[in-house]
Amino acid sequence: MIGSADFLRRGLKLSHLRLMSALAETGQISLAAGQMGIAQPAASRLLAEVERIAGQPLHLRTGRGVTLTPMGQALAQRAARVVHEIRDAAREITEIGAGTTGHIRIGSVTGPALDRVLPALRTARLALPALTTEVVVATSDILGQHLVQGRLDFAIGRMPPGLEDKLTLSGPIDSEPVRLLVRRGHRLARMANLTVQDLMDFDWVMPGPEAILTRFVIARLAALGLPPPPQRFATASFLLTLAMVQQSNAIAPLARAVCDQFGTGPDAPYAVLPLDLGIVVEPFGLLTRSGTILTPAAQRLVSMITSGSSDASSA
Repeated sequence: MIGSADFLRRGLKLSHLRLMSALAETGQISLAAGQMGIAQPAASRLLAEVERIAGQPLHLRTGRGVTLTPMGQALAQRAARVVHEIRDAAREITEIGAGTTGHIRIGSVTGPALDRVLPALRTARLALPALTTEVVVATSDILGQHLVQGRLDFAIGRMPPGLEDKLTLSGPIDSEPVRLLVRRGHRLARMANLTVQDLMDFDWVMPGPEAILTRFVIARLAALGLPPPPQRFATASFLLTLAMVQQSNAIAPLARAVCDQFGTGPDAPYAVLPLDLGIVVEPFGLLTRSGTILTPAAQRLVSMITSGSSDASSA
């Protein structure tokens, strides 16, 4: 059996690991070569070398490119982590040398994106003026995949099923109450004695049945003695949800922070229904890749988000 020391003695190099990581992502030698900035013949030679070092077939050629064998997949997963950690180390060294600077990639589910991430980024513009950020707003399962692939530094969300061995959830930070959003002028918004049964006459816009929001909504309705609501259109897209609500009589259960943002004020295009069903989605927390060490700038930004502080001096 070949151990890690044997891999190194046999000549395993970072270029081999970069290739395996790129192959897992692209599925084609030509695309992997382009990602690495080398010619395709050079990538083919690297692949032959790493197979010789491993002593196992790591890929199979298919009509569309290459498919990694189980051994190849195992090596590629480890290789991706090594490559990501080296990139993170380079970023951290740069940040330490230059002070509080760098580029942070944040993921968040919708509610915390509005009432925690956005205020923290406003504070960071003053406290960390040299910091740049990008934010991905999506469901926890999508954020989890981005984290595993190294596309995010951290995320605010919930542990996606099946990723418990690859991600770490710290927290909880806060729970997420849900309210019901409709278009302004909706008949339900004008009813004086609105009841839960009245809601069952309209379509509801929610993600698919596997989504945590949908599961909590259906469970709460069941506890109230009601069936799942009518749902002819399912989407996890926040933009499509708002568009469908604005252009129809549909109801959307959304995080209270979202409803407060888009459903309050005289000019708001939406209205929050005056009926609280007591839907509270399980608490969200800080999601990171297992074993990851956040850079100093990322740690400071996490502190701003988790504390909910808008005071730059306390970050």
